[in-house]
Amino acid sequence: MGDKANAHPGAAGRATAADHPASVRNVVLVGHCGSGKTTLVEALALTAGAVNRAGRVEDGGTVSDYDEIEHRQQRSVQLSLVPVEWDGIKVNLLDTPGYADFVGELRAGLRAADAALFVVSASDGVDGSTRMVWEECAAVGMPRAIVVTHLESARADYEEMTRICAEAFGGEDPDAVLPLYLPLRGPQAPDGHAPVTGLIGLLSQQLFDYSSGERKESEPGNDQLPQIEQARNRLIEGIISESEDETLMDRYLGGEQIDVKTLIEDLERAVARGAFHPVLAAAPAADGARQGLGTIEVLELITRGFPTPLEREAPAVTTIDGKPRELQVCDPDGPLVAEVVKTASDPYVGRVSLVRVFSGTLRPDETVHVSGHGLEDRGHEDHDVDERIGALSAPFGKQQRTLSHCIAGDLACVAKLSRAETGDTLSAKDDPLLMEPWQMPDPLLPLAIQAHSKADEDKLSQGLSRLVAEDPTMRLEQNQATHQVVLWCLGEAHADVALERLRSRYGVQVDVVPHMVSLRETFAGKSAGRGRHVKQSGGHGQYAICEIEVEPLPGGSGIEFVDKVVGGAVPRQFIPSVEKGVRAQAAKGVAAGHPLVDVRVTLLDGKAHSVDSSDAAFQTAGALALREAAADAKIHLLEPVAEVSVLVGDDYVGAVMSDLSGRRGRVLGTEQTNGSRTLIRAEVPEIEIGRYAVDLRSVSHGTARFNRTYARHEPMPAQIAERIREEARAAS
Repeated sequence: MGDKANAHPGAAGRATAADHPASVRNVVLVGHCGSGKTTLVEALALTAGAVNRAGRVEDGGTVSDYDEIEHRQQRSVQLSLVPVEWDGIKVNLLDTPGYADFVGELRAGLRAADAALFVVSASDGVDGSTRMVWEECAAVGMPRAIVVTHLESARADYEEMTRICAEAFGGEDPDAVLPLYLPLRGPQAPDGHAPVTGLIGLLSQQLFDYSSGERKESEPGNDQLPQIEQARNRLIEGIISESEDETLMDRYLGGEQIDVKTLIEDLERAVARGAFHPVLAAAPAADGARQGLGTIEVLELITRGFPTPLEREAPAVTTIDGKPRELQVCDPDGPLVAEVVKTASDPYVGRVSLVRVFSGTLRPDETVHVSGHGLEDRGHEDHDVDERIGALSAPFGKQQRTLSHCIAGDLACVAKLSRAETGDTLSAKDDPLLMEPWQMPDPLLPLAIQAHSKADEDKLSQGLSRLVAEDPTMRLEQNQATHQVVLWCLGEAHADVALERLRSRYGVQVDVVPHMVSLRETFAGKSAGRGRHVKQSGGHGQYAICEIEVEPLPGGSGIEFVDKVVGGAVPRQFIPSVEKGVRAQAAKGVAAGHPLVDVRVTLLDGKAHSVDSSDAAFQTAGALALREAAADAKIHLLEPVAEVSVLVGDDYVGAVMSDLSGRRGRVLGTEQTNGSRTLIRAEVPEIEIGRYAVDLRSVSHGTARFNRTYARHEPMPAQIAERIREEARAAS
């Protein structure tokens, strides 16, 4: 790795189409917002010779965060692929947003990658959401390494940060997370801060000085040897304990000097197996410099320590009808199986799909089968369609560099897949297959919108469908009860980006309106009503009288209509008319304009006229009778109640339970789970959790997740119900 005494940059520069999976590395960068992921990607691209100065491609523009929305918000909001080449290896760097609202982009990056770089700021530490992602990667055995950034900060403490990382990520085995390097510091500044100017390789015991803008290697001084020896011994023991050679520890403890080559080989194997997680340091290059501090070491870790796509087990694959299908791991000559991990719309090119190929080889202008199944919960309908793909390319900022092919294990952008959506499978048209979709978080923040003008209304449907096709963490709902168009998002920032994309990308201006929950009404007790609709005019009149009794039913019963008319007081042909009028009025509501449910309406008596009675007259009489019965009865306003499950760190259980109680929630129980977390189950009125996705993040400092399912409707407290009725009266 970069710790090798004679390490050299090797071939560097632009990445082209790979010819064998062994020459590809797919790496996702993970870390909290502001940790320096994008800056690190640009520094690595500069060191690899892919850009002419920090973050700039040859004709201008940055290699990451090139979207206009990202420029305006000054943060990453989408997954970006930056391919570079180092020492003959194509490295696909997948830069992910650090903000929790864009975790869907992170999930896509994890799906496309074979290893992860966790980027941690030396001045900010490790946050709860980063720890949760680490645990997810650990659960599937994904190889991981840590890169400490922001070393230039006056508050930066590299040694302390390596200890924090071992504590946060090491779990029961802190020696599985150890630094490969110590900081090499320059002269102390007047404020007492000594900047990091290079690194000390613990295995090779060499100094790598970056102060000139390029890495220079030298021997350590005698005063540095004791510090190196202590850290080196611990590192060697950590590597050996994860070694597959069980005799190596005995040899080491017996006093045998283990040669550096053996240690590095064991280190690389342990990293690739996900058993050891080295800590490195990196910083962007200074103005005019060619290499940023630690960037060579990071690139060498990626190319020599991280696994190839050949070492990753592909997700489960089935035929279209669900029969399991066995595939050879990452075979370029096998049947085509690829997955759309990201979809974007370009105003000039159209829809562009970022694709990870798991088997076979993808070529331009060939016809493929596009399958989308099992994504109904994301708002995507099942579909199977053959499409001819356009050009293949490697993205680099706003540029697209043409590729001749994309083999198993590699990533590429595919143009002109007009029907493909994020999560879809691409396969051969004569051998259609389907990949198991990856897990996505549920969007739980509702955003009710309406078109700003008639012109916007005409474009709204198409714009929304494109948004949902690009982002499976966004769900579109046409609420039949409230007649609202609702975009379900992951948080406020996610919602802001959705609105901005509607406006800037699809030319649709929308207004955000208050989100309404589906309230209902019911009778609290028995009541009677008489509907009299009698109108006489010069011509044909209207005559209908009916008497009804209304009584409440158990929840979920709906509207029940019973005919108990005797003696033909209401002619048989008009009894369905009364029922129709009752049901129509129930749908409109009888108190605050919400649907009436869970009542039995019994028709007892009535009167008719041989000439003036009609279907319309008895419909009107039925509605009037229900309204009169409601006027003399106590009406309950029913609100939807959700069953909420919150998974939260033990430190925040009290705060979360207190917050739920303040939302009129009833805690049903708690249970301990793995990883010092507690699962809280509660029932909470939906009207109280409209913004819970945002508020829970604040209460738990980003360490909690929740899901919700509809439980039932139940009576709302009288004072809240009265307030809603007053608002309804004021609105009318």
